Amino acid sequence: MAYNVDKSDAQWREELSPDQYAVLRQAGTERPWTGELLDEERAGVYTCAACGAELFKSGTKFDSGCGWPSFYESVRPDAVQLLEDDSLGMARTEVRCANCGSHLGHVFPDGFGTPTGDRYCMNSISLNFSEKSDAE
Repeated sequence: MAYNVDKSDAQWREELSPDQYAVLRQAGTERPWTGELLDEERAGVYTCAACGAELFKSGTKFDSGCGWPSFYESVRPDAVQLLEDDSLGMARTEVRCANCGSHLGHVFPDGFGTPTGDRYCMNSISLNFSEKSDAE
């Protein structure tokens, strides 16, 4: 797939920290309960740490108890790209930034009690947060 942001591997390595690169560009996963945005409760918008595209609003964030920030929907259906992921011997749905193709995490159909029934389980290191009072 062609993305709006198209950079070489060398450019990504130069712009991202080694930990960000491992998650965003190599589909790694940060350890649970360690992410800076896990307990973020202010009103605002979560953006892609690689390209700045808006991905999630704070009003869709919920405590799923999984150890990573969880959301029940993206800001727009076309903000994220969903891909089948059968790595690790299990069927999952990978979530990527639709603007630059960076790995964000996975979405699961177990967001019980949420309006969509989905749980977008995102790596904190894949996201930046901007406080905005109208982001509900």
